[in-house]
Amino acid sequence: MAWNTPGSNPSGGSRPPRRTPGGNGLDAVLDQLRGLFGGGDGNNGTGIARWVLLIGGLWLVFNCFVLIAEQQRGVVQRFGQVARIMQPGPNVKWPWPIERVTKVNATQVQTYSQNVPVLTSDENIVHVEMNVQYQVSDAQLYLFGTRDADQVLVQAALSTMREQVGRSTLDTVLGARDALAVSARDQLQASLDAYRTGLRVTELNLPNARPPEQVKPAFDDVNSAQQNKDRVISEARAYAARIVPEARGEAARIRAASTGYQEAKVARAEGDAARFSLLVDAYQNAPEVTRKRLWLETVQGVLAGNRKVVGGDSRQLIYVPMPTDGSSGGAADRGTRQPALDPELLLPSETTGTNTTRGERAARPTGREETTR
Repeated sequence: MAWNTPGSNPSGGSRPPRRTPGGNGLDAVLDQLRGLFGGGDGNNGTGIARWVLLIGGLWLVFNCFVLIAEQQRGVVQRFGQVARIMQPGPNVKWPWPIERVTKVNATQVQTYSQNVPVLTSDENIVHVEMNVQYQVSDAQLYLFGTRDADQVLVQAALSTMREQVGRSTLDTVLGARDALAVSARDQLQASLDAYRTGLRVTELNLPNARPPEQVKPAFDDVNSAQQNKDRVISEARAYAARIVPEARGEAARIRAASTGYQEAKVARAEGDAARFSLLVDAYQNAPEVTRKRLWLETVQGVLAGNRKVVGGDSRQLIYVPMPTDGSSGGAADRGTRQPALDPELLLPSETTGTNTTRGERAARPTGREETTR
């Protein structure tokens, strides 16, 4: 044994290991390790084997123990065939090459955006901006259901968008994209399920849709006309909502007024008929008294609302009608107004013995006229 080999001395005999003051514990551990791996008996082959066994044991421990994060799922393959899905937390598997684990991020939301030129059903080209958000719903299908699930989603999204926009008109694409996005999302999810991609679409938006730059001014004019049309329609509906209730209220008022007028006329006619019947009975019982009473009532009604200037003596009356509005009484006023008669000025006729009016007295020729006010 060489002189510098641990546990030996130049004289050929073994010497005890050196001990340092205060290092008894560390030296004891090192001595045990040297003895375990053949460090002190000269058998190098046995020591190497022990090191290999130790390294192999550590590799088996770390290879069989798998820690899956909360946002991940582990797909376990046993000799290339999917055996099970590992859930988040510590898991154990057979060592490689028996089993192999592929970790998939199942909770991360991925985004795909694309600006797609599409031809609408009315033969107009429009650029539609598409935004798709998705995540892994089945880790096994995501890895082995199709060759490249992400690329399949891209192609399926483009195909779905072209189909949905191709069935719609330009006005629908420009002004009603919310319903179009919902329909496209449902169709895209159905396509992904049919292709076994293991992906789930969480959101599909169409944030913008615009015509090509070459025809953008014409489209702006169309949009402006559409907005003016909507504004005029709104104003017309507001006017109708205001004028129709007013017309209905006016019609109801006219109907109510006509009904009241009808009832009043009918009631007055019935009253007049009943009064006339009573008057006929009274005339049949006392003709002279009734005739005189009717004449007095008529004269009183005529004279009640007129202004008069009367002059004369016991044999003659002068009647001068006066205007009620303060204007001068002319021929027009005399033609449109009836002379008012005062029952107090009715004088008995000296020749006939009957009552005469002032007009009759004024019409008689006389030689003396005197006016008093």
